[in-house]
Parts: sequence; C-alpha cells; structure tokens
Amino acid sequence: MNKKEANEIKKLYTPANCAISRICGCYVDAEKNKRTELKEAFLSLPEDEAFKYFTIFKGTLSGTIGKNLINMEFPLHTEAEGGTQHLLLKLRDSQLKDDTLIEEFYDNVIASYDYGENYYIILIHSAYDIPSKSTDGIEMFDASDFVYEFIQCAICPVKLSKAGLCYNTEANVIQNRNRDWIVEAPDTGFLFPAFTDRNTDIHGIMYYSKNPEQIPERLVDELLGCVMPMTAKSQKETFQAMIEETLGEQCDFETIKNLHENLNEIIEETKDEADPFTLDTYQLKKLLESNGASPERLEALEQRFADQEETVAPSFIASNVVNTRSFEIKTPDVSIKVAPDKTHLVENRFIDGRPCIVIGISEHIEINGINVRPLPAANLTENDES
Repeated sequence: MNKKEANEIKKLYTPANCAISRICGCYVDAEKNKRTELKEAFLSLPEDEAFKYFTIFKGTLSGTIGKNLINMEFPLHTEAEGGTQHLLLKLRDSQLKDDTLIEEFYDNVIASYDYGENYYIILIHSAYDIPSKSTDGIEMFDASDFVYEFIQCAICPVKLSKAGLCYNTEANVIQNRNRDWIVEAPDTGFLFPAFTDRNTDIHGIMYYSKNPEQIPERLVDELLGCVMPMTAKSQKETFQAMIEETLGEQCDFETIKNLHENLNEIIEETKDEADPFTLDTYQLKKLLESNGASPERLEALEQRFADQEETVAPSFIASNVVNTRSFEIKTPDVSIKVAPDKTHLVENRFIDGRPCIVIGISEHIEINGINVRPLPAANLTENDES
C-alpha cells in the first residue's frame, strides 16, 4: 500500500462515507483480564461516539510509509489451516459475527502484547465499493467493479486522567475534578487485507505503530506471523555502516556532502509520487559509484546484500536514511546544522595546518537571540584573509 491508498481508506471514516458494518471491543486491565466487551452494529452507536471511533481508525492509517505505516507480507505457512493469516481471513469473512473467533483473537492479542497497563482492543469490519477511475483520475462512484472487504484493529492505551480542579456549574464552585479512565490514541494497529493497487491483497497487511522505533516484535511475530522489517532507525544505521565500509578512505567531507545533496535532490524530485523512493542494490551502487567508491568495494557491497537477502530487506527508504531537514556536522565539541539546500556554504579547509569547517556568512548573524555585526574586513589577519 502507498500513501494515496491509505488516504482513500481514511476517507471512509466520515458519516457520509462510512462503510463500517460492525464494531467489537475488549477492555483489558494491567493483569491481562478482560474487563468488558463490546459487540454492536456500528451504525447503532450514538453519533458523538461514532466520531471518536472514526478518529481512532484514521489514526491507525496516519504517518509516514516505511516509518509509522509498514507494509508486511505473510509467509506462506501462515496461510495454511491454523496459521495467523488464515485466522485473520476467517475473522474477516465472518464479518465479526462469530464470537468464538473474536474471543480467540482477543486471547492471541493478550498473550502476545507486552504492555503493562490497561488497554482497549477495537476491531471493525467494513465493505468498500471501490469506485472506478476514469483515464484522467476522476472517481466514478456509480461504476464500482470490486468490493474491498476488510477488518481493522486498533490497540489503545487506557489511562487515568490527570488530577486537577474543575468548575461545577450547578454548585457554582471550584472543586476537585473526578478522574476518569480515558481511551487514548492508538499505539498500534493493522489493516487486513492490504489495499494494494486499490484492491484486496490477502497476502499483505498494513501495520501501524505510533512510535516506529518501539514496534512490539512479539505481537507482530505471534499475532500476525509476519517477518519484522528493519525499522527506520535500523535502516539508517545499516545504511551509514555500508557507506563508511564501501567508501573507505574516500569517505571524506566533500564526498558525504555530495551524497547527502544527491539523496535530497532525489527525495525532492519524487516527493509527489505515491510510493516513497527506495534505494535498492542497483541504485545504491550507482549512488556510491558516482561518489568515488572503487569497483572492488562495490562488488563487496553487492555480496553483502546477497548474504543478507534472506533476513534483511536489501533496500532502504531514502527518507529514512538521510536527514531531509538539515545537514548536520558533529565534532566532540561542536555541532553545526545547515539547511539541506545551503550545504554549499559549508567547506572543509586547512587553516594554519589544522582541518577546519568554514561557514560562509551573510550580513545577518544572530548569537543566542542577539543580532551581531560580522567582523569588519579591516580587522581580519593575513591568515584569516588567506
């Protein structure tokens, strides 16, 4: 799934477009006990309550593809009888009307979700008549050829509201506020089947994590049975290690600055595309070759990809491995951040026999919020001028 497809499903979570047929929920306490359950036709909910559920499920389709929203595929064995994908498929086909399947799903979540506080498991079933699109991309709602039937799950923390004071309108007094258990925004969730190429993909799932660096691996492994992909942080660290290893002695200031500029240019050029730009083996080799990597080191890089292919996805989402907001330079004592399109202002020079970072400045300089004047040229020493 790409961002456009995720947004298309998010549009269903409004009163006018609502395609949700049924909602089920289970409130679990910190001791993993089921405290209460919900099973209802969604349209029977009060309007204000339905809006709150719309917000929750929009949340599980929000974020960045490859960071918060992760496309996962099911290994073949999970689709056999008794497999994790097979259970999800039966759950969807039951339209959440089979209590035994629902309870089995809740039990699987409780057993695999390592969370030490209260939380609320929510499941919905929906059926979306996919409108056809004309050649110019306009949706034709009266020309639907396929129905996308899916379930979506959200797992939300339930936390006690903060203590405080409130105004009692009836008594006209300020008093202690009652503390309530509040269902918060979802921490994790998923959409099954995936909505790939605007149609049903039973072999894939769209997974959501509020914190992309704290994905509950046990939940993904045991509840979904999917192979855990590299997180955005892991992609960045692996990419950085590959760059250092492949460039070797050529891994100098100018080379890395050029590489950073190349990646930012690619990201800018592809920002309007539905899928994020991904560096595969060929593209990474081409990028490194244009920045001075030797044929021997490129061959070693290709072999490293081949060795890892069974366990690690041999590709990187470009926005995960480069900082698109700033060009950052760090030394043990100094940290410098420069706008990505202003890297030409930063140079690496030798001054008085020492390697230095030199930054071109304009007339405006600000230090700790104070506007200061640049040093007049007449005050520069001979070494400064050189």
